[in-house]
Amino acid sequence: MQLPILKDVNLEPLWEEGMDYRLFIKHSLLFSTLDTQNISVTKESELSSALNYMSQLSIDYELYLVDDDSYDRLLHKFQELQTGSDFENVSSEATEELIEVESDLLEFIQNSQDLLSSEESAPIIKLVNSLFFQAIKKGASDIHIESGENKGEVRFRVDGALKKHLDLDKKIIELVINRIKVISNLDISEKRVPQDGRTQLKISGKTLDVRVSILPTYYGERIVMRILMQSEHIPTLSDLGFDDNLTKRFYDLLKHSHGMILVTGPTGSGKSTTLHSFLQHIATPDKNIITVEDPVEYNADNINQIQVNSKVGLTFSAALRSILRQDPDVIMIGEIRDQETGIIALQSALTGHLLLSTLHTNDATSSITRLMDMGIHDYLISSTLLGVLAQRLVRKLCVSCCEESVLSQNVVNDLNLSFYTNTKKAVGCKDCDFTGYKGRAAVGELFILNDSVKEMIKKKYTDHQIRVEMKKQGMQTISDQLKIMVEDGSTSYQEALRVGIMDG
Repeated sequence: MQLPILKDVNLEPLWEEGMDYRLFIKHSLLFSTLDTQNISVTKESELSSALNYMSQLSIDYELYLVDDDSYDRLLHKFQELQTGSDFENVSSEATEELIEVESDLLEFIQNSQDLLSSEESAPIIKLVNSLFFQAIKKGASDIHIESGENKGEVRFRVDGALKKHLDLDKKIIELVINRIKVISNLDISEKRVPQDGRTQLKISGKTLDVRVSILPTYYGERIVMRILMQSEHIPTLSDLGFDDNLTKRFYDLLKHSHGMILVTGPTGSGKSTTLHSFLQHIATPDKNIITVEDPVEYNADNINQIQVNSKVGLTFSAALRSILRQDPDVIMIGEIRDQETGIIALQSALTGHLLLSTLHTNDATSSITRLMDMGIHDYLISSTLLGVLAQRLVRKLCVSCCEESVLSQNVVNDLNLSFYTNTKKAVGCKDCDFTGYKGRAAVGELFILNDSVKEMIKKKYTDHQIRVEMKKQGMQTISDQLKIMVEDGSTSYQEALRVGIMDG
């Protein structure tokens, strides 16, 4: 009998109440839908077991063979649903007396022995551990756990985009949230106010810090967990993905012994990572480097890090004043948020310190106006600011599945693309978890405050006027970098549009 074969597919489980999925999983027979038709699925190595068991059933679904990876993906989804089903009748009050389920349902979790989870652990602990394990395996930066009206949802942020991981029953979501509160030393009974905490994971012998934020919403609490990296995971300047010319100019800027360097961009554009890359590049035993961060995102051994704590009055400005009495060579402030912090930062840069910080502006030239809006005098800016890097993170197309794409003539004209382009589009395959993208690259524009810029500031030029002049002087913008990536097929036009190719 010749069975139809499916390869590299991302099937969703067909779950119907009243069916004993434990037995189906045991006999390697799974169910899904294909083009609205219900189908049964197995893999070649388990074909005989699946056929024998299927002969005893009254189900008349066509049987398909799938490759091992596709089968494992579907199996994991069934196991997670089965875990949810087994917890269906467990109330949120029963967190202390969790019901043990059969270990074969959680085999894929138990196989991850380097997670701090033993075989005797309660299933909810294994479920939470599996979420961490899957998130790290997929390279996620954040885990979102959200409560809805009837069910909950877990999503991972991978390469800057949120992707659904699984649905969980409403009652299980409450258990999961309580478990996360326990490991983060938060109050389980408090569900009315936001809570912030931290926890640690040990995976493959490495310790990872996880920042936990809990927020009460209409249908229950939601959690966002940020996975923070250690210093050994901080990329070097050349690893960040900036082009070689830009990287060389960073190196030149960092040779200064005093002055201020700013990194700007929206939330999630990689500003903190770039700042820490700068610090790792200049960190030597003869330098005293101190940072003030909110929160500390990278735990680095060779620098002194202070975490802001507004509850006890340890603000950016208060910490910065204290730092200046600690004989620093290099200071890094997580963000210049207000006039007080901005003035102290510029004064410390003026008095012989190299100061690094971030601002929230859309492009590099806007940072001058932003500082002026805070009440900082233009002569202070001219005499201290060395340069501003504006950056974005762009998802790169998966090389295994991207396809050639022809852009419309209007788009080509609008972007002023060259005639011979190699534009491509996202498709999706098992290598990129069916997103079409794998990995990210940083693109940026570096705005150096040379003598002509200082003259423009003195003459009260606007952001736009300064930007036009800098482009005439050869400054490459983020938009220019994105055009290059679209032309050489590194990313898609849709991704470049999302990041800001039309912003000029």
